[in-house]
Amino acid sequence: MSDRKKQAHINLFIYGCGHHNAAWRAPGSSVDRLGDIAYYEELARVAERGKLDAVFFADGQSLSPGGLEDSPAWFLEPLTCLSAMARATSRIGLVSTVSSSFWTPFHAARILASLDHISGGRVGWNVVTSMFDAEARNHGGQSLPGHEERYGRAEEFVDAVQALWDSWPRESILADREGRYADSTMIRSVDHAGENFSVAGPLNVPQPPQGRPVLFQAGASEPGRNLASRRAEGIYAVAYDLDQGEEYRSDIRRRAEVAGRRPDDVVVMPGLVTYVGSTVEEAERKRKDLDALLPVEASLRQLGKFVQRDCSDWELDAPVPDLEPLEQFTGPKGRYATILRIVESEKPTVRELLGRLAAGGGHCTMVGTPETIADRIELWLDRGGADGFNLMPPTLPGGIEDFVDLVIPELQRRGRFRTDYDAATLRGHLVGEDNPNASSGRSFPSAW
Repeated sequence: MSDRKKQAHINLFIYGCGHHNAAWRAPGSSVDRLGDIAYYEELARVAERGKLDAVFFADGQSLSPGGLEDSPAWFLEPLTCLSAMARATSRIGLVSTVSSSFWTPFHAARILASLDHISGGRVGWNVVTSMFDAEARNHGGQSLPGHEERYGRAEEFVDAVQALWDSWPRESILADREGRYADSTMIRSVDHAGENFSVAGPLNVPQPPQGRPVLFQAGASEPGRNLASRRAEGIYAVAYDLDQGEEYRSDIRRRAEVAGRRPDDVVVMPGLVTYVGSTVEEAERKRKDLDALLPVEASLRQLGKFVQRDCSDWELDAPVPDLEPLEQFTGPKGRYATILRIVESEKPTVRELLGRLAAGGGHCTMVGTPETIADRIELWLDRGGADGFNLMPPTLPGGIEDFVDLVIPELQRRGRFRTDYDAATLRGHLVGEDNPNASSGRSFPSAW
């Protein structure tokens, strides 16, 4: 048995000027560069310098439900960004959210396959079912269907997309200048006829370099966890504390095993907000300086979005009012479950809760020196709370520069993170092999 220490997987979650709601207000922030592709290319290069697994974009199909007065949200379309970022980098993975509620399988398969070719096999897709009725109204509907219906559509969406990627095998391309370009007998139709999609195929892009780009998911609800454990290779999770991380990861691994998969083939990566300083006091000062820029009214509006209640009249220095149980909540459950956990474990005032949610909305937050943050990352790895983290820097680019320049070297010194890339593809970064069909004994999701 190998005595090698468990290695961390780390992604950079790129979002605006950073994940703190007041990051754009800080002097020298990147707020005037959000429409500049060079900004995103630079972020990707910083992450690649740190040997991170991937950069990741979330996405939405509407303006923020709270409006744009409080903070910037989406700006450039992420898959378009990744195409440029692929040319600005050479090794780091490139992941974007794709909504199964609004995309069609052929459209998604074609764009993602093209990006995998452009990047040389570095693309991943985070399958989501979308969150807000405003998104549905931008696509001809009035509201989103219920959880079960959305996740049933998502699973069928994955089936159809992956079948399309298999429909034009790379080995069919002969490129024989004296004869045929391709052996058309190897190219097959898909003929998918399901409850939500009808797709004939074949795809008009050859099979991607990775075979199938890496599938991520972020399921928190019951149907979301089922989909993630059956199909995803990487899972983005919400875990406020180590106990919550252990609980979620253990549940996902159990479900994966029931689905006939090897639990170790599923990489669970909770969100992680870090404030790094040469001393704990310096790191705390960074957080307090950002918190001081946060307008209370805007914070209450954001909290109202998370709990789906009007919080504008909540007394700031009083305890948080009673919230409905998770099983009765009809909105996005992952963030709401985290808020319930914070309230239960810390008994904060409303003002204190706003501070906890200011960056990352309740994801795990580590404030300290490179050494103390590395200590906590090691604890999460060894206790089984995570296989790595989806970094959510409170500011960008400063937050990722701090992590890459200060925390990554400490993790490397401890043998917890790669000192160089040893694979060329995103799947290789996650599992240590570039060939998705290599005879390593890995079990792949059922559609493989």
